[in-house]
Amino acid sequence: MDVDTVLLEADEKMSGAVLHTQQEFNTLNTGKANPNMVENLSVTVEAYGGSSMQIKEMAAVTTPDARTIQIQPWDKSVVKEIEKAIQTAKLGLNPLNDGSVIRIPIPELSGERRRELIKVAHNMAEEGRISIRHARKDALDQFKKMQKDSTITEDDLKRLEKDIQTETDNSIQKIGRELETKEKELKTI
Repeated sequence: MDVDTVLLEADEKMSGAVLHTQQEFNTLNTGKANPNMVENLSVTVEAYGGSSMQIKEMAAVTTPDARTIQIQPWDKSVVKEIEKAIQTAKLGLNPLNDGSVIRIPIPELSGERRRELIKVAHNMAEEGRISIRHARKDALDQFKKMQKDSTITEDDLKRLEKDIQTETDNSIQKIGRELETKEKELKTI
């Protein structure tokens, strides 16, 4: 493996960690309807041979108002499976099924629930930061091996360590900014 490949892999892993953390933040109920809260949930559909699909792949997910998520499946036979997936996801949501459309009223958040969700967001952010640090460690280990094998010089190693640390810091800052935004959202709604 060459230096560019290691750098590219590290960058992809760090970007992936940031993206995953952002997606995790989107699942948090902020008291405001957001399709991201449910559209990536996996549903096992017996009608399709027991295959697993995301809600957004099998239904239109909309927010007709600030406190309601509406899911309109393209195939009415999967309504029950979608409803069950939402209930088992433990999102604190109670879907209402009228046979063809699922409506999910978003409850007002209590102060205590807001504090709990902020803690959950902090845990999600920490998991993202840990993933970024793992990517940094993997890259540094590979660079040290290259230096030991005389593929790169000690000066190259120092420069690459600095480059990887810069990328690590930038990725962690992105997660920090996302966390700050989510915290403000949870506190002010």
